Amino acid sequence: MNSDWFTFLTHRNAHIEQNRVLHFGQPAAELAQAASGPVLIDLSHFGLIRLSGEDVQNFLQGQLSCDVRSVDSTQASHGGYCTPKGRLLGSFLLWQDSDNSYLMQLPAERVETITKRLKMFVLRAKVSIQNNTDDFIRIGIAGKNALLSLQNMLPDTAISPAPLAVTSIPDGQIICHSENRFEIMTTSIQAPSLWEQLNKQAHCAGAAIWDWLEIREGIPTIFNATQEQFIPQMVNLDIIGGVSFKKGCYPGQEIVARTEYLGKVKRRMYLAHLDADSCQNIAVGDSLFGTDTGDQACGMIANAAPVPAGGVDVLAVIQTSSMETGSIHWKTPNGPQLTILPLPYAIT
Repeated sequence: MNSDWFTFLTHRNAHIEQNRVLHFGQPAAELAQAASGPVLIDLSHFGLIRLSGEDVQNFLQGQLSCDVRSVDSTQASHGGYCTPKGRLLGSFLLWQDSDNSYLMQLPAERVETITKRLKMFVLRAKVSIQNNTDDFIRIGIAGKNALLSLQNMLPDTAISPAPLAVTSIPDGQIICHSENRFEIMTTSIQAPSLWEQLNKQAHCAGAAIWDWLEIREGIPTIFNATQEQFIPQMVNLDIIGGVSFKKGCYPGQEIVARTEYLGKVKRRMYLAHLDADSCQNIAVGDSLFGTDTGDQACGMIANAAPVPAGGVDVLAVIQTSSMETGSIHWKTPNGPQLTILPLPYAIT
C-alpha cells in the first residue's frame, strides 16, 4: 500500500492488515450499510501490473485468454492467465490508461508470480512489465446512488454506466464494474480529496464488502490457494467475456478450446450461501461434497465473503452432475449444506 495513503486511511480509523482494510472501527455497521449503500472502499488489496511498449498488444494477445484487441482506454475486460495445461494462474481486469499502457488488476498476492511468469516470455519483444501497485490509488464506491455520488463530485464529466466502461477524469480513470459499483483510479495526490468528497455521501467500509459484491455478481478471483485448480470455463470466465474463442494461440488455449468445442464442461461455478452458525472459519480452497460422490470431493470454494444479513456467500466450483443429483455440503459429506442462489447470468 502506498505509504502516504496508508497514513491517510489510518488517520480515519482504518484498521489495516497486510495492505487490506479490515474495517473503519464499526465492522458490523459497515456490513449492514452495504445492503443499502453507498459504501466507500479502499482497494489496495488489489495489485496493479503495468504493461507497455511497442509490441505489448501482440505480446498480451499471445498470453491471455481474453481478446486484448477489444481493450482500450474506454473499455475493460475480464481475463485469465493459464498454464500450458489450461489451468488458471490468475484472473484479472484489464484496461488501458491514457498513454496506451495496459493495466492488469488482480489480487496483490498474485502480482509477483504473474509478473515473473509474463517476463519469462518477453524474450526480444519490446515490452516493459512493472509492478505499479503503489503508484495509483484505487477507490471503490458501490450501492444505491453510487453513480449519482460520482456525478455530484464530477459534474462536468459524463461517466459511462455501461458494464466495464472506462471514463477518463483528471489524473485518473473511473471503471464501471456494474450498474451500482464503480472504481476510481487516481494519484496519491488527488485521492484524499476525492475520498473526502465521496465520504460526505457514502459510508467507509472494509475490503470484504467489495469481495461480497463481486461474489454476488459472479466474478471469480484466483488466489494463491486456488492457482492451477480451474480452467477458465470452470469459473465462468467464458460467460463474463474473459475468454475469446476466435483469437490465436495462448498458453492453455488448446485445452480451453477443446473443452468448448469437443466436450462438456463438467464443473461450473455457482453462487451459494452458508448460514452464520454453520460456516465458522470457511476458507478459499475448502472442499465440497455431494450426495452422489460419497467421501470424494465434488468441488471447491473459490471465493467467500460475509453477508450483511448474516452468514457467508461463496462462489463454489462444483461438478455439474452433483448439482443435478443432490445436495452440496461444506468440508465433509455430512457438513453444513449450501443453499444455491441464482447468479446474475445463465450457466450454459
